[in-house]
Amino acid sequence: MTDFRIERDFLGEVRVPADAMYGPQTQRATENFTLSGLRFPRAFIRSLGLIKGCAADVNSELRLLDSGLACVIRQASDEVAAGRWDEHFPLDIFQTGSGTSTNMNANEVVANRASQLLGKEIGSGAVHPNDHVNLGQSSNDVIPTAIHVSAYLETVETLLPALAGLSQALQVRAEELSGLVKTGRTHLMDAMPLTLGQEIGGWVYQVRQSEERIRSALEGLRKLAVGGTAVGTGVNAHPEFGKRMATKLAERTGLPFEETDNHFASQASMDSVAQLSGALKTSASSLLKIANDLRLMNSGPFAGYGEILLPPLQPGSTIMPGKINPVVPEAVSMACVQVMANDVAVTIGNSRGEFELNAMLPLIAHNVLQSIILLGNATRLLAEKAISGFSVNKEGISAVLGHNPILVTALVPLIGYDKAAQIARKAYAERRPIKDVAIEMTGLSAGEIEKLLDPGSMTGQRDKQG
Repeated sequence: MTDFRIERDFLGEVRVPADAMYGPQTQRATENFTLSGLRFPRAFIRSLGLIKGCAADVNSELRLLDSGLACVIRQASDEVAAGRWDEHFPLDIFQTGSGTSTNMNANEVVANRASQLLGKEIGSGAVHPNDHVNLGQSSNDVIPTAIHVSAYLETVETLLPALAGLSQALQVRAEELSGLVKTGRTHLMDAMPLTLGQEIGGWVYQVRQSEERIRSALEGLRKLAVGGTAVGTGVNAHPEFGKRMATKLAERTGLPFEETDNHFASQASMDSVAQLSGALKTSASSLLKIANDLRLMNSGPFAGYGEILLPPLQPGSTIMPGKINPVVPEAVSMACVQVMANDVAVTIGNSRGEFELNAMLPLIAHNVLQSIILLGNATRLLAEKAISGFSVNKEGISAVLGHNPILVTALVPLIGYDKAAQIARKAYAERRPIKDVAIEMTGLSAGEIEKLLDPGSMTGQRDKQG
């Protein structure tokens, strides 16, 4: 017994691990590309399985593939889509720019598994990876199609539900805290008051806008390149192949896929993916703002803002006993920075489409899918372990609010900007409540000052104080 088998391609003999479901072209690629150790994610392999299974069905319907072969190819492809053979997709992301190695990886795994289903040995060629599994296809249209399908699936199955969950969690807290007045801050300095509910309501709007931007960007992903084969002309594919493939993929996924309006553009560029990546970047920047606000509001407990207390999830220091850090907002922030960095790679990668092919497809696939997955996981984490569980330091918020000299802004219509500024400066200098100084310097009665400088009256929610 040996731990390898000998297979052949047009370049000669190749030693392939005996138990590998893949074949010689994948083996060559594992030896050639050892740059990062990064592999295509589950979502991408799933999409390749869906594409190969649908191709078998379509080619059978078009009478280009024996129905028996189509049946076993479809079964093998379904197993790939389900994740059964993921360990047999070993290739590095940094490989041939068309993703040919990974397309052949899928073809070889499906062909060998289909051969097994026919009672034949792996490597027997009973089912051919090119002639049967890859019939009517090219890496140049399969990989762009797999990027669109996987990005669409991950977005609707992972990211959008997570964003909806976060907006709902935020909305609950915004309503709960709608009557709690606090000091506003601009430039990290004391500003006019607002309610904590209003502040969180701004976050709600940001998250919902993110959902809308991402949904809008999905429109371009509906259009699939499959059917264009090598350069977009559809050579070696049936004229109906592309349309039928899009219809079949739509049926399998429940998503509104269609054949692209222009195969040349769809294979030479990844514009729609770049648009989605841009929407992901914007969403990441919004989420980073929310996470950072939470960190600042949680800072302290004695020397910071100390407005909220995030759930204590783990010890925060190996040297300072009792220290608790805002670990979830920090993790979320790092994920968001990575998403924003990924967008740079996707944008540059998209710009490198030359003539009839973009030769950075694996890079684009890796980065956009990582962004979708990271953003979805970060969003869910923030909702579950930060937003839903933080408590509020109501006494601390109230104590700070009453000493905020900026409240004098409400007196400007009566006493003028300059006089109000003098009152604020005196209150700052003497560390006295603004109301006391205003009574001394304006001649207004204590009752009038009390009413005019009531923080709640400045929030636009006079009926929600409490």
